Amino acid sequence: MKKVLTIAGSDCSGGAGVQADLKTIIAHKCYGMSVITALTAQNTTGVYGIEACSVDFVKNQMDCVFTDIFPDAVKIGMVSSIEIIEAIAQKLKEYKPKNIVVDPVMVATSGSKLLNDDAINKLLNELMPLATVITPNLFEAEILCGFQIKSIEDMVKAAKKIAENYDGHILIKGGHLEDNANDLLFSNGIIHWFEGEKIENPNTHGTGCTLSSAIASNLALGYNAEESIRNSKEYITGALKAKLDLGKGSGPLNHCY
Repeated sequence: MKKVLTIAGSDCSGGAGVQADLKTIIAHKCYGMSVITALTAQNTTGVYGIEACSVDFVKNQMDCVFTDIFPDAVKIGMVSSIEIIEAIAQKLKEYKPKNIVVDPVMVATSGSKLLNDDAINKLLNELMPLATVITPNLFEAEILCGFQIKSIEDMVKAAKKIAENYDGHILIKGGHLEDNANDLLFSNGIIHWFEGEKIENPNTHGTGCTLSSAIASNLALGYNAEESIRNSKEYITGALKAKLDLGKGSGPLNHCY
C-alpha cells in the first residue's frame, strides 16, 4: 500500500484540511498519515478561530512519521507562521521525500485569510522550491504573481511570472473564472490546459485541499504529474456532482462518492 502524508491544519467540521485530505487519500486506496500544523474552529459558514501548533511539536510529528512509515508522497496545506514553514522545510530537506505537493493555502473558500502576511515570502522562498507541484487557486496565484487574473490569458502570464522563481509544475486552478473551470498546468515552459465543466453546486468547502491530496495520492501511485492532475480533476468533478448538501453555508464534498 502506498503511503501519503498530509501536513496541514485541522478542520473540526470535516470538510477541509487534514480531514478532507485523509478521506481523499483513503478514497484512492492509499494509507493516510497527518502532521497537524494548526487547529481551526470552522464550519461551512466560516473560520472562527485558529490555534497554531508549536514548532517543536510539528517537528516531533514529522520525525515520528518519517522514521517509521516513510511516505511515498507529501501534501502540504495550511502553514500559518514563518516558524512552522521553516520547520517543515528543514525536515523535508533532512528526509528528502519524493512527490511533494504544496497547496499554498492563503485564503479559505469562505474568504477568510489563513496565512500571515509575513509568512508569504517564507512560503515562496522556503517551501515552494521543494515542491514537485504547486496548486494555487486564482486568488493565491494573484498573490504569487502580483497582479489580477481575470482571463485565461492572465493565467498564462501569471504562470510565467511564478515560474521565474520556481522550477516545478505550476497548476493554476481556474474554478473561480466566470465562464469555465479550466486549469492551467505550466511545466518547463510548456502550457497544458485541463478543461473542466462548471458544476452548479454551491457546496465547495475544501475543494483545494481535496484536489491537492488527490494529486499527491496519484503521484504516490506512480502516475506522472500530468496524469495525476487529470485523474484528480475527474475525482473532484465526481465528488462535486454527488451533490452532498450538509451545513448552513458552503458545504463539503462527498469524498467517497
